[in-house]
Amino acid sequence: MQIFNVQGMTCGHCVRAVTQAVQGQDPVASVKVDLAAKKVEVESRLPAEQIISLIGEEGYTATLA
Repeated sequence: MQIFNVQGMTCGHCVRAVTQAVQGQDPVASVKVDLAAKKVEVESRLPAEQIISLIGEEGYTATLA
């Protein structure tokens, strides 16, 4: 389980964008988004750097928590 701080998420569309970005590269990844806390928990085979990059491509700033 990897936890990321993600800035810029405000709504359900943001949740879908982040989830689909990760699952587009790892379809079996588990992605849990907490909008209020600005946290994303990811269970995936992808390295953290790649997840940060994928989230960044959607327009959000992500860092490891």
